[in-house]
Amino acid sequence: MLRIYTTVIEMMRGLRGVIEEIGKSDRDLARQLGRASASVALNLSEGGGSHGGTRVERYRNALGSARETGACLDVALALGYVRRVDEVLLDHLDHVRAVLVKNVR
Repeated sequence: MLRIYTTVIEMMRGLRGVIEEIGKSDRDLARQLGRASASVALNLSEGGGSHGGTRVERYRNALGSARETGACLDVALALGYVRRVDEVLLDHLDHVRAVLVKNVR
């Protein structure tokens, strides 16, 4: 498994409060953010136990979910559901996306 798994779990811990805050205004977006971020961890873990093309496909799915997580945060900010997102959380997300991009080439 990729070493970023622990970073993903830390990112998810940081998202808990953001998801709760978004849920006050838009429960659907909050649930979507929760599903997308969980999918990053789940696909990353599944890819770690796979081989060849299946591994790359799981990592590709994780990357798509990481991008979706970022889009959910962008929407929440744009619509004013949250005022800001912690920079450390965003750095974790950027790092996860960068590592996954390198692994799906």
